[in-house]
Amino acid sequence: MTDLTVLAVDDEIPALDELTYLLNRHDAVSAVHKASDATQALRELAERRIDAVFLDISMPGLSGMELAAVLANYSAPPPIVFVTAHDDRAVEAFDVGAVDYLLKPLRAERLDQAVGRILASLAGGEGPVRTEEPDEPADDVIPVESGGITSLVQRDSISWIEAVGDYARLHTDTGAYLVRVTLSTLESRWGGAGFARVHRSYLVALPMVTGLRSTGASTMVRVRANGASPAVELPVSRRQVRELKDRLVRDPMRTFRSGRDG
Repeated sequence: MTDLTVLAVDDEIPALDELTYLLNRHDAVSAVHKASDATQALRELAERRIDAVFLDISMPGLSGMELAAVLANYSAPPPIVFVTAHDDRAVEAFDVGAVDYLLKPLRAERLDQAVGRILASLAGGEGPVRTEEPDEPADDVIPVESGGITSLVQRDSISWIEAVGDYARLHTDTGAYLVRVTLSTLESRWGGAGFARVHRSYLVALPMVTGLRSTGASTMVRVRANGASPAVELPVSRRQVRELKDRLVRDPMRTFRSGRDG
């Protein structure tokens, strides 16, 4: 049995009470402390051990994002889960190190997933240890903006991701989208969901890989594009070749085909 002590932060008292109630019902949570603003939250963090923080974004004074940036400077920052009514701040949330992003009104199954991610995050440190990795939600999405419209791109629709400085370009069945998130952030978040770093500039979805091609000292990975676009070939860095081959062989979620694929 795990023994999490968590801090719930929200300036709206009804929302704070609901979050506290749901957290208190969870088997992995032993204590829930409350704060109605960032100042009170920092006081709670200074006075007691807090294993994780459930944090609203829009608050008077220091916002949830600003508070998360402060906590990121701690020597051992607690895992953060954002709980918010805003569906357009997820990329920013993961940029500041959040382990999950929950939309109000809360659903019990999503809260369970968030607690699982907290336990997984703490597994390598001094916090409670999980014995197995949590399942990634099949509906994991990332918000993108195009033509002034914010859309939610399904993770499963992405074939490969390209680094563009501090941004990433998602190649999907509906086109390519530039998002303000680093490739390293996406690698960390989606590595357990079938995405592999093949090069400093590329992350590929393993189920979309159709083959490898070696020419002399270089190796290329062929990725099946979603939609009508033809397959593409991306370079594989020398140090990533063996790991990529190992993952292609052992990953039960993919349908790897050797040989050529148009």
